[in-house]
Amino acid sequence: MAKLRILLADDHTVVRQGLRKVLEVRPDWEVVAEAGDGREAVRQAEELEPDVAILDITMPLLNGVEATRQIVRRSPSTRVLVLTMHADEAYVNQILQAGATGYLLKDSADVDLIQAVSAVSKGKSFFSPAIARMMLDDYVRQVADRGVTDRYDLLSEREREIFQLIAEGKANKEIATLLSISPSTVETHRARIMEKLDLHSAAEIVLYAVRKGIVR
Repeated sequence: MAKLRILLADDHTVVRQGLRKVLEVRPDWEVVAEAGDGREAVRQAEELEPDVAILDITMPLLNGVEATRQIVRRSPSTRVLVLTMHADEAYVNQILQAGATGYLLKDSADVDLIQAVSAVSKGKSFFSPAIARMMLDDYVRQVADRGVTDRYDLLSEREREIFQLIAEGKANKEIATLLSISPSTVETHRARIMEKLDLHSAAEIVLYAVRKGIVR
């Protein structure tokens, strides 16, 4: 079985060395490259096409948000996991819009890193528990402040099933197989879900699901 290939990008050498030790405890995982800045991370990702790229947000020469955007475009098979000290929803929004699959805080990396990389490598989203709670609390506060009914209540039972599967990173064919329906039916449901919730991209679906506490 081929090893899971990982790229590490952080401007602190000690951090990269520590992460490498944690990751390579898994015999089926391999850190194939390290980068100390965003530009080098993009170059390495394009050249090596790793399965997972772990990026910090604040890096010299090119920040993690822009590096993520370029990696997703130049190496579409690479999943991006952001590992950062910034517990800020604005960063979460930016990084998901850029195409990242997960958002992990450095202070929980010792507990959650293996699980996060495993989830992201399978195309699933992953968020540090503190980030998920923050987004859920913010969502509840927004709904209360506006005095509006949660649009999620507009979804049918089937649409809620499909919404969660989409938020978990599953493709239309996978969802179709799980629910014993056709891919075209899944696509129809997806369009209705996005219309009802006023969402316009897969990243917005994930953000909404995290805010609702539907996915972690």
